[in-house]
Amino acid sequence: MEVVVRRDSRNRLSSFFASGHAGWDDLDKDVVCAAVATILQSAWLGLEEVARVDVQGSKISGRLDLCWPETARDDAAVRAIVETAARSVERIAQQYPANVRVIVARDDG
Repeated sequence: MEVVVRRDSRNRLSSFFASGHAGWDDLDKDVVCAAVATILQSAWLGLEEVARVDVQGSKISGRLDLCWPETARDDAAVRAIVETAARSVERIAQQYPANVRVIVARDDG
């Protein structure tokens, strides 16, 4: 499983993109994949229902794409939600390096 954590030119988190499966176990028993998916879906829920941010995203089997507007990136609630999600996924990647890879990408524009 690969998770791209994107930061904008001001080093604020701007999006998450996860693809593939962790391969820790069979798909229906893969707790590593389930953990990452749950964290990212919880961030989506938190952004929409707690921070009241209009997010853009899609979820299909083996893929999750989530982006939030630039105007919301300085909001303390948004920052708390997405930074916690990013750090949680990074921690899982440290614990399961053969199964989860986190890539930090930068938008310099």
